[in-house]
Amino acid sequence: MFDRDLWAEIFHSIKKNKLRTFLTGFSVAWGIFILVLLLASVNGMKNGFTQQFNDDATNSIFISPSVTTKPYEGFEAGRRIKFTNNDLKYIQGNFDEEVEYITPRFRKGVTAKYKKETGSYQVRAVYPDHKHIEKTIMNAGRYINSNDVDKKLKVAVIGKMIKADLFPDEDPIGKTFVMNNSTYQIVGVFSDKGNEREERIIYVPVTTMQRLYKNTDEISQIVLTYNPKYSYAEAINFSDILEVVLKRRHKVSPDDQGAIYVNNNAEGFSDVSNFTTMLTFVSVGVGLLILLAGIVGIGNILVFIIKERTKEIGIRKALGARPSQVINLVLLESVFITSISGAGGMLFAMGLVSLIAKVIPKSPAFADPSVNVTTVIIAGVILVIAGVLAGLVPAIRAASVKPIVALRAD
Repeated sequence: MFDRDLWAEIFHSIKKNKLRTFLTGFSVAWGIFILVLLLASVNGMKNGFTQQFNDDATNSIFISPSVTTKPYEGFEAGRRIKFTNNDLKYIQGNFDEEVEYITPRFRKGVTAKYKKETGSYQVRAVYPDHKHIEKTIMNAGRYINSNDVDKKLKVAVIGKMIKADLFPDEDPIGKTFVMNNSTYQIVGVFSDKGNEREERIIYVPVTTMQRLYKNTDEISQIVLTYNPKYSYAEAINFSDILEVVLKRRHKVSPDDQGAIYVNNNAEGFSDVSNFTTMLTFVSVGVGLLILLAGIVGIGNILVFIIKERTKEIGIRKALGARPSQVINLVLLESVFITSISGAGGMLFAMGLVSLIAKVIPKSPAFADPSVNVTTVIIAGVILVIAGVLAGLVPAIRAASVKPIVALRAD
């Protein structure tokens, strides 16, 4: 294999037959190129779909009040449902084993000011449990705690985009700023994997906001996570039970689908998981077809090459070359060309994928296209080996032909 004269003959043959070499190499490089782009595209779609769930815990349930669409028990349609602290306490008291974390949400739009900087943001008044449900990442300071809630303290945790807006050159921790004419102390700065919109939110204790807004006990939404040990069926059943009991508490028709919305992330996550699994099977199937097409292409080219070199093989045998030497010469040349071409196609495709990942912004449909290098290398090796094996039979047949017969071949 490492015979200097043998490799000199191989390079001489490649140089002499440039078109043949190009066709063989292009067949391999194109197959690997298409395979890499296919796998990267599928991974990009999978990442795009799954990143929608990076923002919240996958076992979270969001319960939102709305307007009734059907009359029920003497109440007319069009009645606005309002959640209060008692609804939260009811769930906590009756579903202690089923609930992992729970928090109310009380939302308000505010104008925040610090020195000369001003911005409009959304405030979410929450409990400490909200940090785990929203997967909040603390960059500095701390999150809302139980003491803040119990004492109704005017403290705030701001997103990193708000820090960039209002405190571009300062550390905001410990500083006070104004929200709708009320002064709050900043105790933390957070980031969120979801998107920048989530990082333009201010978190404060829910009791503080309820006290400032006419001493209300109203809440905008109830958010919770269920027992993480639950199966998909158990999770869906639990959210159905919550919907039933809340409709009963607020005298809403069981058939009214518009009064109370219960959004269980398990449903969306299951749908995305099923879809990405289907995408994986499709990509594997198409990838196998691409490999098969590449194998057939390489095999056909090798058959043509061997037929073209029949006279050359006859001369070599007449000069004393053994059949194994002839076969080694043909196959080593093929392995060399296909290996170099496959590596070139793979590197070019991966470079293109890397460029696409930087240029195309993340979206719910496509994000961070990538490909497993090991998978591509294995596919390339399979393509080269299978293609060479496809040409092995005609190579053996040609090597076994008598020199006089080979010399007479057209």
